Order: sequence, then C-alpha cells, then structure tokens
Amino acid sequence: MLESETPVTPVTFPPAFLWGAATSAYQIEGAVREDGRTPSIWDTFSHTPGKTAGGDHGDIAVDHYHRYRDDVALMADLGLTAYRFSISWSRVQPTGRGPAVQRGLDFYRRLVDELLAHGIKPAVTLYHWDLPQELEDAGGWPERDTAYRFAEYAQIVGEALGDRVEQWITLNEPWCAAFLGYASGVHAPGRTDPAASLKAAHTLNLAHGLGTSALRASMPARNSVALSLNSSVVRPFSQDAADLAAAQKIDDLANGVFHGPILHGAYPQTLFTATELITDWSFVEDGDLALINQPLDALGLNYYTPALVSAADPDASGPRADGHGSSTHSPWPGADDVTFHQTPGERTEMGWTIDPTGLHDLIMRYTREAPGLPLYITENGAAYDDKPDPDGRVHDPERVAYLQGHLAAVRRAIADGADVRGYYLWSLLDNFEWAYGYEKRFGAVYVDYTTLERTPKSSALWYGRAARTGTLPEVQSTQ
Repeated sequence: MLESETPVTPVTFPPAFLWGAATSAYQIEGAVREDGRTPSIWDTFSHTPGKTAGGDHGDIAVDHYHRYRDDVALMADLGLTAYRFSISWSRVQPTGRGPAVQRGLDFYRRLVDELLAHGIKPAVTLYHWDLPQELEDAGGWPERDTAYRFAEYAQIVGEALGDRVEQWITLNEPWCAAFLGYASGVHAPGRTDPAASLKAAHTLNLAHGLGTSALRASMPARNSVALSLNSSVVRPFSQDAADLAAAQKIDDLANGVFHGPILHGAYPQTLFTATELITDWSFVEDGDLALINQPLDALGLNYYTPALVSAADPDASGPRADGHGSSTHSPWPGADDVTFHQTPGERTEMGWTIDPTGLHDLIMRYTREAPGLPLYITENGAAYDDKPDPDGRVHDPERVAYLQGHLAAVRRAIADGADVRGYYLWSLLDNFEWAYGYEKRFGAVYVDYTTLERTPKSSALWYGRAARTGTLPEVQSTQ
C-alpha cells in the first residue's frame, strides 16, 4: 500500500443483526381464486378500468403461491436471515369475519415451515392493504367495526402460526391505507373523502391496539408485536414561521396521527386544529386511546425519501409534487395551504430523491420518541429500470449504491445509540407495484413477467455478501 493511501474501515454490523427482505401478499402471491380466497379491495380496484398502469392486476403477480419453495431456497442461497411477508386476509377469512379457511392458513403454515427449515426467521405482517371486499362494502376502514373484525382475524392467525413465528407486525403503513385509499383515491378502495380518511386513520389505530391485544392473548409471551410506519422525514423549505408551521402540519398528518396515540396515548392538538373544518373527531370514543396505546415490543420504520414543504405560494397552481400519485385529490386533509417541493439530488425511477441522511434522521427521531424500544427498518429500497444483459445477467449498480448508502446510515445511527435490530430490503422480488402495475421494479431479484423466471440482480448478490459477513462490501466489487 502506498504511503498516501488510507485503509478503508469496514462498516460492520452487530452479530445478531437481521438481514432480511420484504414482500406483501397481493403483490407477489397470485392464485387469487384458489383455496377459498375471495376478492380484496385491491382485486376490485385493479380490475377497475383506469386505476392501474396498463390495467395491470395481481391475479398471477409473480406466482409466489405456487413457487414459494423456490423463492425460499433463493433467499437461503443469498444468505438472508429473515423474511417479512404479509398474510392475505381474504385468503384466511374470505368475508372478513367468521371462521378461517384452513386451506388458506395451510399455505402460510407451509411457508413458515419452509423458512424455518432453511434457517430464515419469518416476520408476519397481518395487514398490507388488502382489506376483504365484503368489509369495504360494509363501510371499510372508516367504519369502526372493521377494527374489531381485524382483532378477530389477528387472533386466528396468531393461534395458527404463533408457535413458530416470533416477529409480528399488525399494520403496514397505515398512512397509505387511510390517506391514499380514502382521501386521494390513488390506492384501493379509491375513495376521495377527506373526513372518511381521518376516520379511517383512527380505525386503523384502534385495529392496531385491539389486534395487539388479540395477538398477545393467542401466542407465547416470547413473541414480539410491532407495527410498521412509513413516517415522513418532513423538512421546512426555510426557517420562516410560515414554512415551519407548514412542516408541523404535514408532520402531524404523516406521523403524529399514528405515533401520537400509539406511542403516547394522545393525538397532537395541532392535528385537531389543522383539520377542524373537516371533522370534529367525535368518532374518537371514551377509552379508545387506552385501547390503542398498547405497549410495543418493537417498531418498524419504512423509509424511501424525505419531504420538503413550505407555506403555499398563492400564485402557484396544479397538483402537489408530494410523490403519492397523480390524483387531483390531496392525500393531506386540511393542508391545502402547504406546497411540496422536489428535494435536490439524484432520483430513482419513482422520482424520489435519494437521501440516506433522511433514514438516519428518522431512526434518531424514533430513538427519542420511544426510548428503549427496539427498531427495525422494515422497508427500504429503490425502483430502477432494470434489464437483463445479452448473457441474461441483471446489473443494477444504482441499487447497489442506494443500499450501501442507506445501510451505512443505519450503521451510523447504531453508532449514535439507536437500537436497530435488523433491515428488510424492499423488495425481494420485482412485483405488482400497486397503481404503477408492473412498470416499476423494486426487486433485488429480477422477474421475467412472461416466464416468471427469477434472476438475482447484482444488488441481490451484494446484499447477500453483506448478510453473510455482517459487513458492507465495497460498491466497486459488483461492477
């Protein structure tokens, strides 16, 4: 080594750190009419003309329902130590109420057994946006009873899998379910009612609390119960009072509406003020906050990009650049006086700015919000326009750099005192990307949507080396 060269210090993670990947049921399983499964809101929404890119849907998706053994073997070959997947509610409970369909539960029993046989720790998410259509017909998430139906479902799944699955997540990104589903309408069920979206947020919080209690009553005490929030890193455009107030409003609508009652037992007063022209919050009943504020064993954080906001420019017109679809209806009730700005820097195929500092900031925020609570990064990843080369290999150096930067940010947070126990890359496989159909590829594994053949991208191989060694490989090694 030349005297002027400086040796590179390896970025090393704690020995027990979990190296995982994540998926969701509707995005990968297919088999939407098999073994008693009935339609979810995403079946209905994706089959409604004009709702998804190219009219795409998840009827087959990437056929994980029939290929799960191969997919688990692929995870094991890569060296992953954990896998986060979601349960299809309507595969287990077709009407969203009543007894379970054992054939549906049996699929998840087989999947869990296959994971354990390969030394991979399963993490179950109970709800990743696929509400049974019959429950939506009865009112959906704005209807209070849906929370009680969720608790019943949680008990069924907890009793079936709780002896073998230790990590549980009640809800994935309730913000998307409430505000993209019921305010902007870019997600299922496609409603555009701001008041209903706020009611949905409260019902989802209640479902989390009731579901947490149901899980704990039906499983061994050693099991961990968490939820995954896509909490926004909200930054003001300037330090002017109006811009700071705009950032507070979005922070309340993105974050406080969930972590307020779940972690602290109260909604932010500033949230009530911001939305007082939309609702009086009378749907919050006596005792609800105590039901919601159940002690957590861990918290999952999903992160992709930060938000940059200011007070509205009265001369500006057109839709916000908030990164949540192209609907003219806002997903931010009561925030018509806020403007979203595109943050500077390189972007992914989603148009999202790449900024690992936001992930570090998010982790440190929740280290302060919930001191002593273990954290997991339950989603983080990027979409790129991946294509096989003439030899059939898929090189995605941009995703490798993305992962390296964000995992380094996680390690810095650990060094700064955060108790981060694991990281789940989004996503294991290219899949159905909701309203974007099959246009956006988030997978570390490439899927040929015609043949459904799986090909690990260079990012999967890089991530596998990180999982095996607990150390981030040099980015150059994959080029």
